[in-house]
Amino acid sequence: MILVVSHDEDHTRAVLHRLEADGHEVVRLDLADLPARGEITLDYTASGEPAYTVRTPTAHARLDRCRAAWWRRVRPFTVDRGLSTVRDQSFAVSETGEALHGLFHSLDCVWVNPPALDGAAHHKPYQWEVARRTGLSLPRTLVTNQSARARRFIQETGVGHTVFKAFVASAGAWRETRLVRAEDLAVLDAVRYAPVIFQEYVPGIDLRVTIVGDRVFAAEIDASRTGYPVDMRMVVHESRVRPVTLPSGVTDRLLRFMRTLGLVYGAVDLRRRADGEYVFLEVNPAGQWLFVEERTGLPITAAVAALLSRLDGRGPGPATAVQCLSGGTP
Repeated sequence: MILVVSHDEDHTRAVLHRLEADGHEVVRLDLADLPARGEITLDYTASGEPAYTVRTPTAHARLDRCRAAWWRRVRPFTVDRGLSTVRDQSFAVSETGEALHGLFHSLDCVWVNPPALDGAAHHKPYQWEVARRTGLSLPRTLVTNQSARARRFIQETGVGHTVFKAFVASAGAWRETRLVRAEDLAVLDAVRYAPVIFQEYVPGIDLRVTIVGDRVFAAEIDASRTGYPVDMRMVVHESRVRPVTLPSGVTDRLLRFMRTLGLVYGAVDLRRRADGEYVFLEVNPAGQWLFVEERTGLPITAAVAALLSRLDGRGPGPATAVQCLSGGTP
């Protein structure tokens, strides 16, 4: 059985359709259904194997039968409306998390990606340090909530040559990457409210590199002639998108970077300078790929489904993310 921990979104549906068409039993668990709209039972008998059961609007299954699991864009827990105080609501969320995450760690299956490693890998300073240690080039970067430090950095890199961005670009708090303009200097004291990422702007061509196990799918996204070349996410529809092959050295460093983070899947953003240097910007452990697949024909959906399918068919004994990344058959 393949467990998919995700809400109902287009990337999840695309992979589920392929898995179900190939005859796999797939259970999709949306964490937002728990605990208010779901049931959890972890039954540890005096003898024999424990039984782990969940029942939600989208799932009713014995998770101890799971052999492969996909952790993708999970949503927060939802508590019962009968809990009227913040203290009680927080307690319910905490207890649900303890039960479920303990369950997830207990499953004898391979995760794409392991939840704890996925969570750690979302933190950009950790990404940058691992990228640096694995030989990837980084733009000059400053994270600070001190306006004086920010002002000095901008003076050194130059107004119009410095970008600022948020750590998280969620649907509920979307903020695109922006160039620092002269008028922004007048409100720079606002960084005291929360740390801000400032980076030297890297002119060049964007690359979205989607890594599935040991397979690397690279697409060039040329936003240089669009209305907003600073952030290709804003102008993908205007950009030229085409599949490309990365230099072997860059591919090797990216795979080493993924192994160090413990990720089986990730969507990496790079910039290629005019001189050919590839600069690492970030990895999204749950990044989107359909916009690349639709424009290039790269078979990324099929690769994700094939990886989960292979893991579901493995023999007894634990397999690891390293086996997935190295292409070994678990």
